[in-house]
Amino acid sequence: MNQFNISTDQLALLSLKSQLISDPFHSLDESWSPAMSVCHWVGVTCGSRHKRVKSLNLSDMALTGRIPRDFGNLTFLVSVNLVSNSFRGNLPQEMAHLRQLKFLDLSFNNFRGEVPSWFEF
Repeated sequence: MNQFNISTDQLALLSLKSQLISDPFHSLDESWSPAMSVCHWVGVTCGSRHKRVKSLNLSDMALTGRIPRDFGNLTFLVSVNLVSNSFRGNLPQEMAHLRQLKFLDLSFNNFRGEVPSWFEF
């Protein structure tokens, strides 16, 4: 039995939020709260069938921070849009677990290093 569920997704997204150094527009401050269903958080879309996070769109929010290893636990993700923020550092190896990912846009951020070999787009 798969032990991952919406709680796993919530923890992964809260981990992302905890890695933010700056959220100047307070885009995630109130919305990303454990008191509210993750499916109602700003920038998050859940699938109707599995009720798991399938899309994350945090574009143009001027967010600064790093992508945590827990991000790889969002195993139902199909689409990620982090365009025009200030995410930095290397992409975590755990993102290789995002096997359903079809769309990834990390343009206009401050990532460093080469594109990881585990990306097969």
